[in-house]
Amino acid sequence: MTSENPFIPAPDFARLRIEYRQRSLTESDVDPDPVRQFLAWLNEAVAAKANEPNAFTLATSTRDGIPSARVVLLKGMSDAGFVFFTNYLSRKGEELDANPHAAMAFWWPELERQVRVEGEVARTSAAESDAYFNSRPPDARVGSAASPQSRPVASREELEELERALWKAYPRGEVPRPAHWGGYRLNPRRLEFWQGRPGRLHDRIEYVRDEHSGWVRRRLAP
Repeated sequence: MTSENPFIPAPDFARLRIEYRQRSLTESDVDPDPVRQFLAWLNEAVAAKANEPNAFTLATSTRDGIPSARVVLLKGMSDAGFVFFTNYLSRKGEELDANPHAAMAFWWPELERQVRVEGEVARTSAAESDAYFNSRPPDARVGSAASPQSRPVASREELEELERALWKAYPRGEVPRPAHWGGYRLNPRRLEFWQGRPGRLHDRIEYVRDEHSGWVRRRLAP
C-alpha cells in the first residue's frame, strides 16, 4: 500500500502584486556619500518600525562560484564597511575564507525600498569580535558557543546537551568567545538604492567606487 503526497496548490501570484506608490528617488535626493545615504535610509526604516530593519540577505559563493544565501543581521558600520558576526566554521565562513567577496541585500517593504551592497570581505580584529561577543545576552553567548553551525547533528537533544554542558561550566553564561566565532567587515565597492515606483518603473541610483575619483553615481534603468 502506497500513499501519495496531497496536492498543494500554488497561490494566485497575480493577486500578490503590490503597486509601489509611496515615494520617488532622484539624483538630487541622495547624499554624495553612499554610506551616509545608507545610514539615512536605515534610520528611516527604524523610524517606520520596519521588522528587523538591520536584517539583510548575505550572498556568498565557493571558490568555484557556487552561490548560497541566508539572512543575517548587520551589527555595525562605518566608512570602513558593514559588519556582521558568525561562526567562522559555518558554510558562509568557509565560503568567505575561500572567496572573500560577498553581496548584501536589504529590503524594507514598509518603505518600498531596497539597498544592494557588494564588496570584499575580511575578518574583524579579535578585539572587535571580543567586544561584540561579550555584549551579547548570556543565552546568545552560550547558544553561539554550543552550536557547531552548519554541521549535521543527530537530533535536537544533542544540541541541547551541548548547551547544558556550557551552562554547567558557566552558570552565569559568561562564556568566552570561541576562537572560531567572530566578525566580518564588507568593504563596499558598489551600492544601489532602489525605490519602488508605479508601473514597475522603479528608481535605481548606483554608486561605484573609483580608486582615483571616489564614488561615481549614476541612474540605472529598472
